[in-house]
Amino acid sequence: MASKTVPTRPIPRLYLATLAIDDPQPLAKVLPSLLEAADVAAVLLRLKPSDPRTLISRIKALAPIIQDKGTALLLDGNADLVARAGADGAHLSGLAAFEEALPALRPDRIAGVGRLATRHDSMTAGELGADYVLFGEPDEKGQRPSAAAIADRLQWWDELFELPSVGFAATLEEADSFAGAGADFILAGDFIWSAGEGPAASLRATEAAIRKAHAAMPARAEAPQG
Repeated sequence: MASKTVPTRPIPRLYLATLAIDDPQPLAKVLPSLLEAADVAAVLLRLKPSDPRTLISRIKALAPIIQDKGTALLLDGNADLVARAGADGAHLSGLAAFEEALPALRPDRIAGVGRLATRHDSMTAGELGADYVLFGEPDEKGQRPSAAAIADRLQWWDELFELPSVGFAATLEEADSFAGAGADFILAGDFIWSAGEGPAASLRATEAAIRKAHAAMPARAEAPQG
């Protein structure tokens, strides 16, 4: 029996990573305009190290601004602070950190995981209950695979698994490539904040690139039945 074409896949959504912050007020001033500039599904809040009370205060200063827009707030690590600070979840780096954080996040919070060095690690993360897997995140030394290797991993995942994947884009061009490879979300961070045209314009340009790449993708073919 011939396969049939199914509806076009959803457009990948943006996942905005902040710079590492200690004073939340400058970010609080620009976030509303950023979240109106493009379709941002989630914000990954990176925090400079401090004591738990201070970190919770920083998170609470930003949480309403993000969540009132219908955007999820995830912490970069700090899973033990998620519930206390009113965040929606956490992103963990590596399987060991992910497993350690699960008791603090389940069953009500989002648990994402990156720094998955092998395909086996990625599948293990899915089996453990990750809400998404992130490909392309730098390791502890700041090293990451080539853009082509990240796109290949995203395409492989898209073809075999239902669990959402996220592509860590270090440039606008990578955002385009990873959207075309089948990522469900594009994590955009440092290049958004350093753009000469400003973060809002950079975010809009990134969303436009994602939409263009998505429009060029072929529709998925449903598996033959019978």
